[in-house]
Amino acid sequence: MTRIPGFLFVITAPSGAGKTTLITRLRQEFPQIRFSVSTTTRPPRAGEVHGRDYFFVDHGTFSDMVTRDAFIEWAHIHGNDYGTSREYVDSALDGGSEVLFDIDVQGFRALRAQLGPRANYVFIAPPSLETLGRRLAGRGTENPESLALRLKNARTEMEAAGEFDFIVVNDDLETAYTELRAAYLACHLRPQYRTGLLPAPGQDSHEG
Repeated sequence: MTRIPGFLFVITAPSGAGKTTLITRLRQEFPQIRFSVSTTTRPPRAGEVHGRDYFFVDHGTFSDMVTRDAFIEWAHIHGNDYGTSREYVDSALDGGSEVLFDIDVQGFRALRAQLGPRANYVFIAPPSLETLGRRLAGRGTENPESLALRLKNARTEMEAAGEFDFIVVNDDLETAYTELRAAYLACHLRPQYRTGLLPAPGQDSHEG
């Protein structure tokens, strides 16, 4: 069966929705999935490797890449810049890789504008904002101001959920993983990935 090159799986979720846990489990079951490696101006943390965790560049190099339209999407977050390299994505598509993008709503919209149906888009949602608030408060890492800001951002992000191909609700972890796994497998059944089963345009279906 002929497959078109590359499989892109984009996952977005509000902070505290359990995205990291679900992604880790998905990659453990399907080790062919690799993370998209972003470019950043943030200094490397202990144990991080250039080209594996991020492509680490200085601010001047990043600005030059923005000027050259080298990013499909990029954003300025907490004093540093992060971007998805157009060359990286094209290489993944041409090489037949399965690449997972873990990005925010802004990044999702930029990717969708550039890639459209060439990628597959999943939103992981909490069962409610109240539940999300309890989870974030239970971490013990948020002060009242930062908690309020995260919940405000989460409300805005959840308003975008209808723009995605799939919505996974993380109320029960096992159920949520079953849903994410099903979405991942279902995406492989889209016609664009099964072109070998379809007659070429203008081909007589009775030919041969």
